[in-house]
Amino acid sequence: MSHLLRGELIKTVTTRTVLGFAVGGVAFAVLNVLAVAVWSGTLDEVPEKEEALSALPILLLLWGLVGTAGEYRHRTAAPAALVGRRHRGVVLSARITAYALTGLLLGTLTTMVSVGLALPLLSDQPGPDLTSGDVGAVVAGNLVAFVLSAIMGAALGALIRSPVLGVVVLLIVNFAVVPLLSDVWESGVNLTPFGAAGILSRMTHHTTLSVAEAGWVLAAWTVAVTLVAVIAERRRDLA
Repeated sequence: MSHLLRGELIKTVTTRTVLGFAVGGVAFAVLNVLAVAVWSGTLDEVPEKEEALSALPILLLLWGLVGTAGEYRHRTAAPAALVGRRHRGVVLSARITAYALTGLLLGTLTTMVSVGLALPLLSDQPGPDLTSGDVGAVVAGNLVAFVLSAIMGAALGALIRSPVLGVVVLLIVNFAVVPLLSDVWESGVNLTPFGAAGILSRMTHHTTLSVAEAGWVLAAWTVAVTLVAVIAERRRDLA
């Protein structure tokens, strides 16, 4: 298992895809800081200031999906199992673990940029300042959301097996379906992976779920999707 994980890690960190998402993640984090801390006006509540530290974990959902689905598009998923002499379900588990570890690195980079830029800008805002505990909680929430999003994205990529289709579906759900659901059932949005990730990373606040509850919701979705993906991969071997 260790050599499989090592091989999958090498693939995740040496592709142009991970570099592109790293640059994109930093760019979006900077834009979010400026939008919340500078352009949105006065911030006098702690939750509003915490939003400036959000690092947009949704990007890693896309990254995991694109990377894993690309294995099937380029027909490298099956050869990897043959070379490793392991069941395809085992190979997929190693691949998902690699995305989780790399996602932690990407999340750490993006969160450091977000926090480092936001804190000086927020110091001039009225109201209570963010304490070290507040900052630490936001950082932890961001990192958990990044790792879980990367895992879920990788699992979805194995299920959908088409990078283009997967990205289109996720973007439609995130920018069309979720907002519509929010209009008719606001509390229901919090139970979706997108809503839970937003709460966990402090992108949204004043919701019906606590941060801890949102973390459990996102974890439950991640475990469920991952199990379905691994089971489906094993059954493909038998076909």
